[in-house]
Amino acid sequence: MNTIIPDVALIDNSDERAPLVLVLDCSGSMQEDNKIHLLNEGLKALATDLKADSIAARCGRVLVISFGGDGNVEVMGDWTDAMDFVPPELLAGGLTPLGAAMRCALDEVESQKSQMRSAGVSYKRPIIMLLSDGEPTDDWRQTAAECKTAETALRVTIMAIGIGDQANKDTLGHFSNKGALSLNGLKFKELFIWLSRSIRAVSRAPAGGTVQLNPVDSWAQLST
Repeated sequence: MNTIIPDVALIDNSDERAPLVLVLDCSGSMQEDNKIHLLNEGLKALATDLKADSIAARCGRVLVISFGGDGNVEVMGDWTDAMDFVPPELLAGGLTPLGAAMRCALDEVESQKSQMRSAGVSYKRPIIMLLSDGEPTDDWRQTAAECKTAETALRVTIMAIGIGDQANKDTLGHFSNKGALSLNGLKFKELFIWLSRSIRAVSRAPAGGTVQLNPVDSWAQLST
């Protein structure tokens, strides 16, 4: 029999959570143009900004999933409250198993919901943010369809973001009902600060309420 090990953080802190999964491309192409370094710096900015806000620090709940290497998907540690979040140091190399990474993200979200319910902790709708600079190298279409279905059922919010000119924005758009956005240049820090402020807003929203997020023009490449 599989026994779920209680998460001490959920026992010690019963505040409503705002779960966030970061699905990050660490394939070989991320070595170009210093992208992997800037991505790591952006993660550090996210951690610092979340911890600077007392409510987001307690309510934000973060998981990082990387994909790359030898076609591998790796869950980088456990779900962590923002106050305890230590960004992993990401390395670039290998292929782009984007479909498998998003399948892992959907599974992790449902598993975390189950843990929170078991602990009597309420939660906002989880956010999955996908960042990729290339073309998937695995069979991704079924998972993409499941992502859209999960969004339609209000089980999750998915943001798909392309990095650089080589990112296949059309493919990324299949993972979200909102389509895909493109990062303006390499504004990872601006993106993650925006994300932190979004988690702050979500953390303060009343139960069942909708949240108006800030405009994305600080980091997104917008069509003219």
